[in-house]
Amino acid sequence: MTSEQESVERKLSFVFPTCTSKDEYCLEVPIHVPFSGSTSELTQRLISTFKLPPYVEKDLLQALESFIEEETTKYHDEVAENLVENARRDDIDVEDVIKAWERAFREETIEYAERRGATDEELFSTVYHKLVHSPALEAILQVEHSYALAVRELTGQRDEQVAALTSKQTEEMSRAVEGVPVYNSEQDINEMAARHFEDQNLLHGKWNSEVDTLKENQRKEYREWLMKMLEEHQTNVTLPTPVCLDPQPQRLQTALTLYSNDLYGLVLLTDNHVGSYSGLTKELSHLCQHSTEFHFLSMDDQLEKIREEVKDAVSWRNSHWNQEHLVTLTSSEQQSRRLGSTRNLQTGDVYVTKHSNLAEVHVVFHMVVDDSLRSSDINSRHPVILGLRNILKTACSNDITTLTLPVLLMHEMTEEMTVSWCTKRAELVFKCVKGFMIEMASWGGSELKNLQFLVPKGISEEVFVTLATMLPSIFRVSNPLVFKVSSTPHTPKSG
Repeated sequence: MTSEQESVERKLSFVFPTCTSKDEYCLEVPIHVPFSGSTSELTQRLISTFKLPPYVEKDLLQALESFIEEETTKYHDEVAENLVENARRDDIDVEDVIKAWERAFREETIEYAERRGATDEELFSTVYHKLVHSPALEAILQVEHSYALAVRELTGQRDEQVAALTSKQTEEMSRAVEGVPVYNSEQDINEMAARHFEDQNLLHGKWNSEVDTLKENQRKEYREWLMKMLEEHQTNVTLPTPVCLDPQPQRLQTALTLYSNDLYGLVLLTDNHVGSYSGLTKELSHLCQHSTEFHFLSMDDQLEKIREEVKDAVSWRNSHWNQEHLVTLTSSEQQSRRLGSTRNLQTGDVYVTKHSNLAEVHVVFHMVVDDSLRSSDINSRHPVILGLRNILKTACSNDITTLTLPVLLMHEMTEEMTVSWCTKRAELVFKCVKGFMIEMASWGGSELKNLQFLVPKGISEEVFVTLATMLPSIFRVSNPLVFKVSSTPHTPKSG
C-alpha cells in the first residue's frame, strides 16, 4: 500500500449459527476501507444478496461497525507510517505533492466557487493589451491622438469664452466700484457680483456638459473600434492604414506597459484637501482634461470617490487614535497631529489616482504635506518621510517598478532653501529611501528597477551638482566593465 491510495480492500468474515442444527456458516465479503457508506444499508444489502436469515441482522450490523472502525484505524496508521518512512528516505516528490494540492484546490474551486465570466473591464483590458503588442499599435496611438485633438479644441473654445466673460465682468465690476456711492449703491454691487457668479456657473456648466458628452462618445466609439480591430487581427484582415497624425512619442511607453508588471509611478505633493485645484495638482488636472480617459474613471470622478472614502478613513483613525501613539512622536509632530483637521487628511497621508492618458505615468501618489517641511531639522520620523515608506511599500506590492519623487520634498524653490538646506534635506531623503528599499526587498514583491529623483524648478547649478555628486556616494552604482577587442590573442599571466 502507498500513500497515494485512496482506499484498500479488506475481507470481512462473519460466522453465525443455524436454528435447525449445530452447524455454523461463515460469510466472507470484501469491503473497501475507508468506508464512506451506511453500515445499516450495507447490512440489508448483504442479507438480501446472500439470503441470510433475519435474526442475524443485529449481529451482522455490530460486526460490520467494529470491522470498519478497526480497519479504518489500521489504514490511516499504515498511511502515516509510509509517509514518515518516505520522508526519512527522501522518497517524497515535492512536485507530485504540489500537483496533488493544485488538483484538489482546482476541483474544490470549480465545484463550490461562484461561477462568473469576465467583466467588461477585464475583457477590454485583455483586448487592449493584446492589440498594443501587435502591428495595430500605431493605429491605436493615432486614434487616441485624434480624439485628444478634438477634446483640446473643445476645451480651448471653453477656456476662451470663460476668459472673455471673466474679462468683461472684471471691467464691469471695476466701473461699478468706481461709481460708488454716486451712481451705485452697495446693494447694486452685491447684486452684480451675484449675477456674475451665476453667469460663470451657467457658462462652465454648458461647456463642461459638452466636453463630458464628447468624451463619453469617444470612450464608447473607442471601445467598439478596438473590438472590431481584434476581429480583423484574428482573421488576418489587413489592418487600417495609419493617417498623417503625429502622436506624442511618450505615449508609446505608457500604452505598452499599461497592463503589465512594469508600471510607472509619480509622487505629487499636495495639501490636506482631496482634489484641491492648486499648484501642481491643478496642472495635473488640466493635463488630464486634455484627453479622454479610456481605461479608468476620470480624475475628477476618482477624486470624488476618494473624498467619500476619506470620510470613513479619517473617522476610523480619530476613533482609534490615543495617547500611546503620541509618545513616539516629537513635540512638533504631536502639535502637527493635534492641529490637523479631524475632517481632513493629515501630513504624510497618501491617496492614489490611476491614469492612462498621461506620458510615462500610470499611478500618481498624492502625498499630503504642510509648512513643517520648510524647516531644516526634520528627521526620519517626520510624517512625510514615513509617507514615502508607505509609497515605496505600495509600489513594490503593486508592480510599480519605476518611481519618480521630489528629492527635496518641495516642488518650488523658496528663500530658506540654501545650499546647506538642500544638501541636508537631500541626504536625509537619499538615506531614508535607500533604507526603505532594502526593507522592501526582504518582504518580496516587485523590484523597484528605476528610482528617479526630481529637483524643483529654478534650482541653481551649484546645488544640482552637489546633489548629483551625493547620489552615487549613498546608492551603489553599477559601473560597466569595458573589454577591448584585439586581433592578437593574449594568454593571461598567472599570479
